[in-house]
Amino acid sequence: MKPAVTYTPLAFADVPGWEEDDHAAAFKAFLTSCQRVAVSARERAASDKLPSPPAALVAACAAATQLGTPVSRAAAKAFFEAHFTPNAVVHDGAQGLLTGYYEPLVDGSRTPEGVFQTPVYKRPPELVNLVGETQRGSVGMGLTHARKTEKGTEPFPTRAQIEQGALKNRNLELLYLADPVEVFFLQLQGSGRVKLSDGSIVRIQYDGKNGHPYTSIGRYLIEKGLLAADKVSMGALKRWLKADPERAKLVLWQNASYVFFRELKGPEAAGPMGALGARLTPGRSLAVDASHYALGSPIYVSGEGMTHVSKAGVFHRLMIAQDVGSAIKGPERGDIYFGSGEAAGRLAGVTKHPGRFIVLLANEAPARADAVPGDPPSQNAHQ
Repeated sequence: MKPAVTYTPLAFADVPGWEEDDHAAAFKAFLTSCQRVAVSARERAASDKLPSPPAALVAACAAATQLGTPVSRAAAKAFFEAHFTPNAVVHDGAQGLLTGYYEPLVDGSRTPEGVFQTPVYKRPPELVNLVGETQRGSVGMGLTHARKTEKGTEPFPTRAQIEQGALKNRNLELLYLADPVEVFFLQLQGSGRVKLSDGSIVRIQYDGKNGHPYTSIGRYLIEKGLLAADKVSMGALKRWLKADPERAKLVLWQNASYVFFRELKGPEAAGPMGALGARLTPGRSLAVDASHYALGSPIYVSGEGMTHVSKAGVFHRLMIAQDVGSAIKGPERGDIYFGSGEAAGRLAGVTKHPGRFIVLLANEAPARADAVPGDPPSQNAHQ
């Protein structure tokens, strides 16, 4: 059952650490979302299948676009305080949790050669979405994607079936990596850079999944007594899997979910993108449950004990909801994007801390002098 959530307005003076944050960095990340928020509003206005971004958020984005960049910290702070109201998130769901993700750099090949024999697959043409990509974390144990057939739809093959050849000889291979463990961790992050044998590097991005619910193999190993709960990290999990390929195979198959990729090219390939379609910003982009928050929304995140990110151990930062994930479910569940490469991977791999959200809800835009009588007022989707 979805948690009951209410929002309690606060003064900015009551937001812990607000004065000390780098609001200019948050504004820059917010601005990267604004074009996509505007496009999403136009596209969804023509469709009744998906909710449009709140009109007030669209208006705040328009104001941010007019302000442009660069802006000083003081100007950025003033912008957020003028256009948004902070709200404490009150709910009866699970305690807030912060984790991290990153963009890995792995070795690979365009053809099967040497150690590179495990395919990274493109999205099959018969794969269809049963829910919007941004809503895939909200369906519980239901299917998010399926295979289209002449009679309708049917479940797509599971990870075990795909790794045993369900997609073989269909020309769906995008790239090849060293083993299924490398592919799994790439899928877990949703994007990655692959260094090819000729030295060139390509960037690939999530392009749908087989639709089966995500299952945490870390939790599975803990429940089976194969790894101690206090020893589980991304690095420890990877080492355990790499130590024995046969046992790794059986554990990986516990997670029936399987991700497909596409190669980014041209200007699009300049950086990884989130589900909103905006380029991710290290330390400022946040994956959230989009059934609770409109993508593009500013969310102030607080975490405790995060000494690996902040020497003081207390993490207070204004972030922007720009991404989603199948495992990101709940009103205070956030996945922090830490950037690309090994250093970012180390930060992401050890991030699992209690967290709290204060969501910045866009203020209603003032009535326009040229408003047409009878025009509906803008609505905030969270109230």
